[in-house]
Amino acid sequence: MTDPAIRGRELSRSFGLLALLGALLVVAGLVGLVYTGVATLTSMILFGWLLLIGGLVGLLHAIQSRGTNYFWLGVVVAALNIAAGVVVIRHPHGTAEALTMFAALLFLTGGVFRLVGSVVVRGPQFGWTLLQGAFGLLLGLLVLFDWPHSSLYVLGLFFSLALLFDGLGLIAIGVGGRRIVSLVSDQQTVNEELPDKP
Repeated sequence: MTDPAIRGRELSRSFGLLALLGALLVVAGLVGLVYTGVATLTSMILFGWLLLIGGLVGLLHAIQSRGTNYFWLGVVVAALNIAAGVVVIRHPHGTAEALTMFAALLFLTGGVFRLVGSVVVRGPQFGWTLLQGAFGLLLGLLVLFDWPHSSLYVLGLFFSLALLFDGLGLIAIGVGGRRIVSLVSDQQTVNEELPDKP
């Protein structure tokens, strides 16, 4: 059995490292918001490497399961991932343009469906759904009208915002976890110091 005080210190240290990781993500997100073009290229290159590594892992897994029914399907999917990864790494600007166009079309279609759905259904969340639809439609139009120039900053902006909010979430978990561990440790100390009643 390990000492509860030692376990408390280990937990507190783990939550502290989590908060530190969150702070690093927040800094990376803020830097990305300032340099959105660099963040866009970085996210594309990371995406390409993830596809490439995922394809290689999938290919190894398919080779290990040679005698199964899904062997050829695994090989085809892995080959597509590897090819897509190579294309994304070699042409990050073109990939960013294509994905920005795709994102704009998603915003447009999602906005139109929300607008039409809110008007037709008129449910309890009518106002919020209408507002979400209008915002999605406006965002899609803004990205589309500025395309391909918008591909230089849109994906980097989304990537940086994701890093920023993930970092803030990790900081909140780390600080809250350390506080809870400290409260529990203090309570255990108080309980140990109280004399046993006869």
